[in-house]
Order: sequence, then structure tokens, then C-alpha cells
Amino acid sequence: MRYYDKLIFELSKKDRVGHNLPTNDFIDIKLDSKLLRNDDANLPEVTELDLVRHYTNVSLKNFGVETGFYPLGSCTMKYNPKINDELATLPGFANIHPLQPNSVSQGFLKIYHDLAIYLSKITGMDAYSLNTYAGAQGELAGLMIIKKYHHDRNDFKRNKIIVPDSAHGTNPASATVAGFDIVEVKSNLDGTINIDALKEALDDTVAGLMLTNPNTVGMFEKDILEVSNLIHECGGLLYYDGANLNALLGIARPGDMGFDITHLNLHKTFSTPHGGGGPGSGPVGVKGFLKDYLPGPVVYKYSDKYVFETPKETIGALSSFYGNASVYLRAYVYIRTLGEENISKIGPLATLNANYIKESLKHLFKLPIKTHAMHEFVFDGLIDQSTNIKTLDIAKRLLDYGIHAPTIYFPLTFSQSLMIEPTEVESLETLDHFIETMSIIADDSINNPQIVKNAPHNTIVRRLDEAKAARNPIVKFKDISKLT
Repeated sequence: MRYYDKLIFELSKKDRVGHNLPTNDFIDIKLDSKLLRNDDANLPEVTELDLVRHYTNVSLKNFGVETGFYPLGSCTMKYNPKINDELATLPGFANIHPLQPNSVSQGFLKIYHDLAIYLSKITGMDAYSLNTYAGAQGELAGLMIIKKYHHDRNDFKRNKIIVPDSAHGTNPASATVAGFDIVEVKSNLDGTINIDALKEALDDTVAGLMLTNPNTVGMFEKDILEVSNLIHECGGLLYYDGANLNALLGIARPGDMGFDITHLNLHKTFSTPHGGGGPGSGPVGVKGFLKDYLPGPVVYKYSDKYVFETPKETIGALSSFYGNASVYLRAYVYIRTLGEENISKIGPLATLNANYIKESLKHLFKLPIKTHAMHEFVFDGLIDQSTNIKTLDIAKRLLDYGIHAPTIYFPLTFSQSLMIEPTEVESLETLDHFIETMSIIADDSINNPQIVKNAPHNTIVRRLDEAKAARNPIVKFKDISKLT
């Protein structure tokens, strides 16, 4: 272990000081004894230089889209342009307070209002609420709208949500939280919804269907208009999971496909930050007949004034104030920077990049779905299985080359799933490097399998017991002995 790979407490030496506190100019203040410590705080004692080196080294251990290629399928890990951060942190935005009156927040309210209009135009919806904090919360909001819509029509028997077996796991989870029963329908081999299975599931207890398009394996739902007609004919609503909207930007709109409600993952499609538990944002859009159900408050424009108001039949507020404001500012900047003329280039470029990788590697990796993919695709492990190299081994070996592993073992349709999504931002040179690396790993898997099975070799820690790490994480220094 390198010296600065140690924990900060391991670097600590008694009486070393790395700070110089100012003189206390306050008069003595007596605190309640219940608020006082009995013992000194257990803080590390290090010099300033040791402190700086330690945390600089810690920062270099993180892997992100700015560190290297991050082809995480179905999660759209694309670059967040710095202009987004720069403008979102301007003092006029960063220092605004949510309790300020509308009269002194007009610039901020205008951005909220205009962003909702942009998202409506992009998706073919009629109105948006920016109240929700994250994609899963956006799903919940959409499902709450579906429930309230049916209940307001005295149609209380509609208690079922249809979810394809290839859907994201949050779909059935969100529907369950909203109080619905889940009806799972089988998908075709390419992940598209099976029309016959859908027809069998339809009756007057169906409240709606949750669907993403393109689907989880990167295939466009070519029968989407028939699906929409079937759902609407039985009295249900069609819900769009916006996870894969990146593939369609400026080319096709969920609203034109018959969807009534959509949530968007701004961190996937509109270049806002992603990972680490946040900050997330999942705005919810609806067709006109549902706009009064949106979570509030929503920004309305009267003459030349912008105000926050709550829709008449709202399902209620899902965030403390107005959603994750800095994330919405970043999405606004992203849309305005691209402009209408350039947004339509995103989907085709993402599709081109994905298919370029797929076609370049399909002679080495099993391609279960042969047809043209969109923004992402799935390999089912190596074609040559003679040395029993698994998808996990391939993922670990990629780390040695400074490439983040794609999503593995999802979707569950295939036993050795390797889901790859390069997004539109990657250069030809980056894609070629990834293709070359995957080719080397495929060759080593046959001719030098141990180097793959024992990977990673160049990382700070080697292959971990991931199940144990997730179930029994060591997060306190006093528990460090458990690691040895």
C-alpha cells in the first residue's frame, strides 16, 4: 500500500497540527451540560501538507465520465458541460431562497416556466411539473396522477398496472408504492412488448401501462401505436418511462406515440449530474386533460409576470419547495446551448456510436438480438466459452484499462448480459480504443484466461466480495480491524 492510500486516521500522529484557528473574540458562553462532550472528539492529527496530499489522492480514486469512458448501458452516463455548472452557480441563482416572494424571483421563475415549455415541445406533452426530485419520484407522481384520474371518474376498480418483464426495476416498485397491483406481461426476444400477451392482460381493472421506448435492450417499440390504442380502448392510460429518451431527442416524441404521462431523467438525457445518490430530477409531463393533476406548485405566466401556483386537482407536492433548482438550471442551459437545430443530432449520433461498437465486436461476443439497435445494445458473453470466462471477469478486466464496466447481468433476459451504451458525446478514437480493448480481453480470455479471471490487477483493491461489501459495509474507522 502506498503511504497516501492509508486512511486519514492511519496517517495521524499525536500533537501534529495542520490548522491555525483565530483567537476567540466572543465572551464566555455557558452551554447546557447535556450539549457538552465528556471526551475530546476523535479527530486525526496531521500536518496541512499530509492533509492536502491525502484528500487529493482520495479524489483521484473516483471514476467518472470525466476520468474515462463510461459505457454504462441504460443509464446514459454522458458528459456534463462545464457551462451548465458555471451558469447554474451564478450568485443570482445560487443565493436565491425558496421563500423569496415571486416579485423578486422573476428571472428564476421565467427559467422554470420556459424549461417546462421546452420539455413539453421535446416530448409532445402539454404541461410539466418540475416539483419532483428524481426519476423514481417522477414515476410515483405519474402513477398517483393515473390513480386520481380514475378515482375522480368514480372508476375505483382500476387497480392494476401492466409492466413488461423487460422493464426497469423501478417501474413495478413505483406502481406498488402507489398502491397498484402489478401485471407482468412477457416480452419478445428483442425486449419489445408481446402484443398477444398484452391483449390477454387487458380488462376493465387495468389503470395503465408503464413502458419505455426504446426499450431496455435498445430496441424501438415498433408496435407502439397499436399498444397505445389497446390501452386506451380498455380505458387505461399510457405512461412513458423517460430513461431512454436520449435516443429519440428531436426525432420522435412520446406524446405522438400515444403516451399520456411521462417522467424524464434529466441526469440521463439533459446532461445534469448523475450518481452518488443525487442530485436527481424527474420532471413529470402530461397531456392537457391531466394538467390539473400535476404535483405543485407550477409556474404560470400572467401578462409579463411569473408566479408559482398549485394546480386545481393536484396530487400534492412531492418536494419541500420547488424541486432540485440547480439541476433544472443545468438542463435549461443544456437545451439553450444546443438549440432546436442541434438537439435532433443527439439521438442519431448515440445510435450511430452504439451500432458501430456492436458491429465491430459481434464476431467475438454473442449478439442475441441481431436487428439494428438504437442507443444501446446487449452482448450475451463471449462466443468462445472454452475457458469459462464470465461477463463479470470481462467487466473487472476493463478496469485495468481505465474503462468503466458496462452494466452486467441486466437485462435478465440473457444469462451473461453486457449492456453497452456509448452515448453521443464520445469520439471515434474513444470508441476505437474501447473496441480494441474488448478485442484484447476476448483474445486473452482464450489464450491467457487467468489474467482475465484474476482481474483487476491495476486498481487499489483487487476483486472484492461484492455481496458482502453491500450487506456489511465497513464505514467506521473503529471497525477497521474487521478488514484484516
